[in-house]
Amino acid sequence: MVREILVYPDKRLKLISKEVESFDGELHALLDDMYDSMRAKNGVGLAAIQVGVDLRILIINIPLEVEEGGHDQPKENTLELINPIIVEADGVEVFQEGCLSVPGFYEDIERAKHVKVEYLDRNGKKQIIENDDFLAIAIQHEMDHLEGKVFIEKLSFTKRKKFEKEWKRKIKEGKI
Repeated sequence: MVREILVYPDKRLKLISKEVESFDGELHALLDDMYDSMRAKNGVGLAAIQVGVDLRILIINIPLEVEEGGHDQPKENTLELINPIIVEADGVEVFQEGCLSVPGFYEDIERAKHVKVEYLDRNGKKQIIENDDFLAIAIQHEMDHLEGKVFIEKLSFTKRKKFEKEWKRKIKEGKI
């Protein structure tokens, strides 16, 4: 089921997500809904808080190139990270990011180039993932949501003020 994605400045995006304790059918349904919701908006990642659920859950599905020049995101390729913790982070990477909760806005953001993350899968089994590519950036972006942060908070003071002014205008004009 496709769920509504919260849009900045919705106050729920500032909530700090709680640990997941039950790895049951309700959790599995939420993960499936998150995948459907992310795909419906052509996203690469989604945190549970973005669909109004303040649990430490995120999903990521990096699109695969397909022959016709398009992209595919098979459900079985979806990474489901529950209660993730970054255990290693190093290097520096600047990457242009966007966010389903800040539609249509993209900006260069500095993050760690390499991360190692411990997490639980949908069945509560401990997993470790290590990456120094786009996936590392996506994981950090989604993990920020679990702490009540949106990527625009990483902008310089000047860029943030400019963003806020333009964003308010778009909301007022009904473009968001």
